[in-house]
Amino acid sequence: MTQSESMTRRALLRSGISAAALLAPTFPAAAAPAEFDAWRDGFRGRALAKGISQATWTRVMARLEPDMTVFKEMRNQPEFKEQLWQYINRRVSDWRVINGKIALQKNEALFARIEKDFGVERGTLLALWGVESAFGDPLVQQNHMRPVFPALAALAWNEPRRKAYWETELANALRIVDRGWSTPEEMRGSWAGAMGHTQWMPEVWLNVGFDYDGDGKINPFGKPDDALGSTARYLVNRGKYHRGEHWGYEVRAPGNMSGSRSYAAWQAAGVTRADGQPFPQANASAQLWIPAEGGPAFLLGPNFYSVKSYNPAMSYALAICHLGDRILGAPPFLQPFPGSERALTLAEVQEMQKRLTAAGFDTGGTDGRVGNDTMKAIRDFQAKAGIQPADGYGGLKVLAKLRQGG
Repeated sequence: MTQSESMTRRALLRSGISAAALLAPTFPAAAAPAEFDAWRDGFRGRALAKGISQATWTRVMARLEPDMTVFKEMRNQPEFKEQLWQYINRRVSDWRVINGKIALQKNEALFARIEKDFGVERGTLLALWGVESAFGDPLVQQNHMRPVFPALAALAWNEPRRKAYWETELANALRIVDRGWSTPEEMRGSWAGAMGHTQWMPEVWLNVGFDYDGDGKINPFGKPDDALGSTARYLVNRGKYHRGEHWGYEVRAPGNMSGSRSYAAWQAAGVTRADGQPFPQANASAQLWIPAEGGPAFLLGPNFYSVKSYNPAMSYALAICHLGDRILGAPPFLQPFPGSERALTLAEVQEMQKRLTAAGFDTGGTDGRVGNDTMKAIRDFQAKAGIQPADGYGGLKVLAKLRQGG
């Protein structure tokens, strides 16, 4: 992966794109400072030198005002110190499992085609789709996304650490309009500029995206074909995805073991699948990972690290891989994490949200999806009720306290 590609995905991670449905709503942009106009004049020359047409420049940038709220978003990213089991529970939620099954039913032919063309398992793509955009829920686009050009322009002009990176992404976004793939009005996304079903930055759109539905355009919005097909190609080309291999397995591992070897060698050393089933590809290689002493152990194959290329956090990759399995009918991990509790059911999450809202802690909705609004409401309730730690995790303890009247 190049430095630019790595920064792209890290930008997504830092900006919370992997929970696109959780982002703050759009705020009106403030008036452009005079310094912005001077920067824009200079950027015009650099953009035209990169091949952006004067017509596209005028259409997009001539009257554009920077979205000054992006700097507040950068400063005020919510910090919730989740343990790994909490992170998994929140992302591998009942809502995502249920709606992932529905999304698969609606798009069975598309996932079969992708598996044939790229060898990427449908569970992995379903999980990415569910975590990144709630399976393309239009309410996410409508209520939680903002025009990307004012946001990218503000960052390119005045983000102190990585102006060159943001300016490059702004130029990439202009090139997309220049090619007729999209319009400035359609290009709505996170404050960091990620867009569509699987949250593409402009660089990914330009260099990895392709026209999978054959309509003459490359588009991460609307029909999911381009987004999912291109994401599969991303995993193959940048993540080195191995056709026909599963991401890995929960295992029972005796003693103090580590390293990488074939599944057959692991089995000879006493490592077995937690569900008692055989390893289907004995000669494939895997690494042993035990995230927490006393918790579940995993053998991780190359496709786990392919998912990690999409977002560099081990916790994210494990959540995606596990969610994909759950959507396809697998059970929760058989060995619990130390100190963990089971995830709430969809009905329990909705009950928790309703009780929190009734108690004066606005969750931003009661649909069973736990986003930043719900987590903030939980944290505020925990603080008021004396529940420690006040970590924003909505589990059985919080629900029990709410049922008792707080």
